[in-house]
Order: sequence, then structure tokens, then C-alpha cells
Amino acid sequence: MVSEERILLSHGDGGQRMADLIAEVFVSRLGPSDPPGDDAAQLEAAGRLAFTTDAFVVDPIFFPGGDIGKLAVCGTVNDLATTGAVPIALSASFVLEEGLLISDLERIVDSMAATAAEAGVRVITGDTKVVPRGKADKVYVSTTGIGRIAEGVALSGANARPGEVVLLSGAVGDHGLAVLSRREGLEFASEIVSDCAPLAGMVQALLAAAPGVHVLRDPTRGGLASALNEIARQSEVTIEVDETAVPVHAGVAAACELLGLDPLYAANEGKMIALVSPEQAEAALVALRGHPLGLEAAMIGKVESGASRVLLRTALGSHRILDRHVGEQMPRIC
Repeated sequence: MVSEERILLSHGDGGQRMADLIAEVFVSRLGPSDPPGDDAAQLEAAGRLAFTTDAFVVDPIFFPGGDIGKLAVCGTVNDLATTGAVPIALSASFVLEEGLLISDLERIVDSMAATAAEAGVRVITGDTKVVPRGKADKVYVSTTGIGRIAEGVALSGANARPGEVVLLSGAVGDHGLAVLSRREGLEFASEIVSDCAPLAGMVQALLAAAPGVHVLRDPTRGGLASALNEIARQSEVTIEVDETAVPVHAGVAAACELLGLDPLYAANEGKMIALVSPEQAEAALVALRGHPLGLEAAMIGKVESGASRVLLRTALGSHRILDRHVGEQMPRIC
């Protein structure tokens, strides 16, 4: 039995303590590997697959609206969703620091299990390592995901074409400001809550209503501005964004103004950018707004021919280049 309150180095030595930890904390919540006890899970797969991997080192590990476990599942599911894939399996690897409260680890794994269930995917294999105190920051999580792409779906950041419309599934900046406020002990008039959420279901509803969607991208680190720049450079187009059309919650806007930050560069973990043909833009917008995670979806810009850049039409009617941010506004947010 796991009777200790904190992680010990012996929880990573391959002995009985490690076996108990895996059985009582991980397998009891996430389920066994398939087949149980093997070093690799086995999958039946056919057709085109999407494959992605990511690592999560957020500080703090618990924040308003989520935690590192929820973040790890959402981040990987959402990366798969940008290809149009339905997630079919995840793996998870944990680096635990000696001294981590086992109750905190249980809370993280409970969150992962709940989020995976919400996304309709299983964590089917994983690994655990323990490092000495001071060699990590409580816990790091790495996740890998596999998803199945339906016939006829072909999404890429290189697919943007002049004339297409840019949609955004909701308000930006919530995750970055939620993590920052908790880490720095900042209090605002109203609590800012992370938007962390798995988006595969919303994406499938979008693609069913608007097969003319050609590009999907989740604006995580670097925010909306950086994600749009990635698309513009992949497709060698100009993307023009209307600043007044980009939804930003009042609390996030106020916090950014106070701290000298730009919400367009703040991280998100539950938003999706979609580029779609103008003929299907309205149907796509209706589909997004018809999903609980897309209620605030908006049409924020358009794709034009020209240099690989993003232009922001400001509230004053002028234009400025919205470039990639140099350096990190908010480190350790995912």
C-alpha cells in the first residue's frame, strides 16, 4: 500500500513501492495498459493517423480552471484536433520530484482521468520516474497522442488561401493570465479562470457543418498573434485581423492593461483558430456557437495575398504589423 504522504526516491526504483504507486495512483484512475502489465500497449488502427507529443511544466501545478494533469490531456487532444483527428489513445509519462505530496499526485491523475473521459479517449500506457529533491519542480508530465483522421479531411497550416475568413472559437488570454495571477499572488476584481478544455468534439461539429475549413490551429504559447504568424508563414499569405472583433474578457483586458501585457500574445488552452472558405463561414460560425466551448466564437479577420505577415487593424482604423513576440511574456504557462 502507498502509506507515505510524499514521493520518496524509492517510488522510482522499480521495487515494491513503485509497483504500489503505479497500481494505486495511476492504474486505479487511468486503467491498465492493454494488455495489462506489458511494456507497450497494442492498438488496432487503420487509415490515416495523426501523432503528436508534448511536455508540460506549468508553474504552479494547480491554477484557476485546471491543473497540470488537465492541461496535459487537453494540450495533446487539441493538437490532434488541429488535424481533424478524433483521438483514440494517449500515453503519459511523469517525472516526480522527491517530496511531492502523494495527495497532489492523486489530484492530478484524477483530473487527467476526468478530462480524458470528457474527450472520449483513454490513457493506455505510461511511465514514472522519480528525481531527487531540487532536480525538478514537483511534477512534469509528457503526453503523446494518436488520432484517426477521416477520409477526405486534409487540414494544414499551409492550406490558407486569399479570400478565406478567419474564425476564433472564443475569448483569448484566459489561460495565461490565470496561471500568472496564481503564480504571482495577484488578485483582481474578478477571478480569471483558465479556458483549459478538450476541443475534439467541437472540431468534429465544425467539420461536419463546414467541410470548407482548411486550417485549424490552437493558439497556445505565444497566443493568437504567434499562431496566426505561423499560418501566414506556412501559407505565404497576409492575414488581416480586426482588433475590435477579437473577443477578450473584461477581466483579462483589465489585467493586461495593468501589467503592460498584450492579450493577443497570452496563452490559451481551449481555443481554436479556423480558416474557412467565405461560402461556409456562416455555417462554421453557427456550428462553433452551437457547441458549449464555442459560445463566444467570432469572425476576426481575412486572408489576403502578399507577404507572409499578420496585419492588425486597430480600433482607431490604422494598421500595424502583428509580429511574433520576442521573448516570453509569461514563462512556464504550459
